[in-house]
Formats: sequence, structure tokens, C-alpha cells
Amino acid sequence: MKKWLTGLLALVLVLSTFTAVAAKNDKDKKDKEFRLGVEVLLEDRIDLIKDKRIGLITNPTGVDKDVTSIVDLFHNNPNVELTALYGPEHGVRGSAQAGQYVEKYIDEKTGVPVYSLYGATKKPTPEMLSNVDVLIFDIQDVGARFYTYIYTMALAMEAAKENNIPIIILDRPNPISGTKVEGPVLEDKYSSFIGEYPIPVRHGMTVGELAQLFNNEFEIGADLTVVEMEGWKRSMYYDETPLEFVLPSPNMPTLDSTLVYPGAALIEGTNVSEGRGTTKPFELIGAPFINSADLAEKMNSYKLPGVTFRAASFTPTFSKHMNVLSHGVQIHVTNRNTYKPFETGLYLVKTIHDMYPDQFQFRAPDSNGISFFDKLVGNGSIRADIDAGKSVDEMKEAWQSGLDEFTTVREKYLLY
Repeated sequence: MKKWLTGLLALVLVLSTFTAVAAKNDKDKKDKEFRLGVEVLLEDRIDLIKDKRIGLITNPTGVDKDVTSIVDLFHNNPNVELTALYGPEHGVRGSAQAGQYVEKYIDEKTGVPVYSLYGATKKPTPEMLSNVDVLIFDIQDVGARFYTYIYTMALAMEAAKENNIPIIILDRPNPISGTKVEGPVLEDKYSSFIGEYPIPVRHGMTVGELAQLFNNEFEIGADLTVVEMEGWKRSMYYDETPLEFVLPSPNMPTLDSTLVYPGAALIEGTNVSEGRGTTKPFELIGAPFINSADLAEKMNSYKLPGVTFRAASFTPTFSKHMNVLSHGVQIHVTNRNTYKPFETGLYLVKTIHDMYPDQFQFRAPDSNGISFFDKLVGNGSIRADIDAGKSVDEMKEAWQSGLDEFTTVREKYLLY
């Protein structure tokens, strides 16, 4: 009996070791099969930039699989002459908070001049491009229309066209997958730097795909090259790739943040905190006037797909309700494949509006009658519909035809 048991244990050990080795080999194979645009450029398509002066638009997300910055990869590569850096909102090294202006400076590590593409100058000027033969964009997007990096890209494409400079987009994954589209398509009247073109809130595209759509559908006409990824599938979320998650901005700390952002960011258009100043931005939603238990119960009563709400209290260290105890909910995504972030965010706004009519407020409209909330959703009708007591289903019905039209156009530009 003892010999039999010993033999069985030895067999189990051998099988478990074999399984672990096989799993590691499979992971190593998948890692080798997956390549970002920057890796494909440097390994296979260096001819695109060799012997040319390079202007690079990037931020801390511009890294390879080993989380080495593209700035350093370019600076240390003898075949690359890096002559200018351009930083979007939050800067090249990610040291600026939302909305903070970053002036021109010299990057300490490389000695290359850095120009800001946020604040007063969002588009590269001819002076900024005077020492550049090719412009390159390499920044991780989060998959939502109102995240500003895709408009930094679009404006750079315009500048490249105007200055007869080719532009290269190094593609990266859509972190919340590339299969789903959701929300209203932006109406032209509500165009801004948080929504430049008529696309829906959740667009389901990579930056390379968006670049091609912007270039052709909206007639930018730049000399555009997209260096595609290898090994990315549209169904993949970011944690299904071999990549480490690097914060795209200070208030987007985790993949969970990106999952809820296309809907929870609507709270930014109100006097309710979207969780800035906490460790769970966009997952924590609340205000001093809200009853946490009541809001959680009401939100859970809708039985929205793939999400549950927990009563929560928090004290933001900055932004809205700074240093004031606020009450509300934490958004817990239970099934990301069925979860609808925009619809969930709209339910949150409407519910808080209806439960606390005397305290809840949309941010004040500007001189044209357009509020920040309107810019986020991309129209003025949803705010009016909420005030008028319309249901979310009625609002969805109103934007569906525009979403269907976009989906048809989108198909022409999908690369994966």
C-alpha cells in the first residue's frame, strides 16, 4: 500500500510539474506573439524613421512590454534621431494633474525639448515642428470619447498635414475591448476638446483605427501610417494581454477605473463627486447630501447587467467636496462582458437627480446654454430629458439610430 501511495504521489508531482511548465511555455509563446506598435516599428519597420528627425508625442503609457519608455528606447537607439517631445494633458512624464498647464522645458534624461500640447497650445505649431521630419504618436487611450488624448492625436494629424510632415501612429489596445459601442454620437454643436468628432461615448476602437477614421471621414488628409499591433484580438481586455497597466492619467489608476469611466465620468458634469481625491476615482460616487443606503438600494433595484452597487462613504482629498464626508455608492463590475458603463452612468445621474431634486445640480451652462454635462454626453437633449422625467429607455431610443450609423462606418476602419 505504501509503495502504491508513494508512486501515486510521484506521478501527481510529475504531472503538476509538466502542467506548470506547459502553462509557462504557452504564456511565453503568447507573449512573443504579442507585439505593440512601437515594438513592430523598432524591430521590423525601422526604415520608416531611419535617418529622419523624429518628433514624438507620448506620455508614461508609451512603453514596451518591459515597461521601458519609448522616449528612452528612441534616445538609446543609434538608428533614431529624437529631436522633439510633445506632451498631452498630464505631460510626457505624467507629473501634471487634470487641467494643469505644462510649459515648455528640457527633458532631464534625454536633453530633448518638450512642448506642451495642452492648455494654450493644443496643436503643434510650425515652430514646434521646425526640427522634425516625421511625427510619431504613441499614447494609451482608455476607450471613451471624452478622454482627451485622441484629440491630441487628431490635432497632431492636422498639424502634420499643414506642415507637410508624415505622421505615424503606433497602435495600442483598447483596454476595455474593441467589440462594444455604446452611447449617443456627438452632435456638432457640442464639439469640444472632450469630444471633437461625431463618435459615440464608447467607440470600441484602437487609436490607430480612430486615426484612420478621423483622417478619412473628417477629411484631415494627413500622410498617415498606422503601425499595427500583433497578437491583439478585439475581444481582449487589457489584462488579457501580456502588458503591465501604466496609469494613463493620475485619476485612471487601474483597469477597473477604465471599465467604469465611460459612464461614471458623466458625474463630472454635476455637483456630485466622481471620486477624484480618493483611491477609487470613478468607482466611488457621492455627495454630502446623499443617503448611501438609499442610493445603493435604488440602483440595485434596476438589476442593471454586470454591476452591483455598495453603499459607501468617503472624504475626497481634493476636487469636489474636498475634505468633506460624502456618501454614495461604489460601482462593482461583476461581469464586464455584459456591463454597460454609459447606461449605468446615466442611471446614476438620473437617480440622484430624482432622489435629491433640491440639492443635485448640473454644472452651470455657458453663454451658449451648453453645460459641461452636455459636452460629456454629446448633446443637450439628455440633460433636458432628465429634467423632464423621461426614462433611460426613452433616451436610449432617441440616440440608437445615430449609433447604428456610426457602427456601419466604423466597420471600414477595423484593423483586427
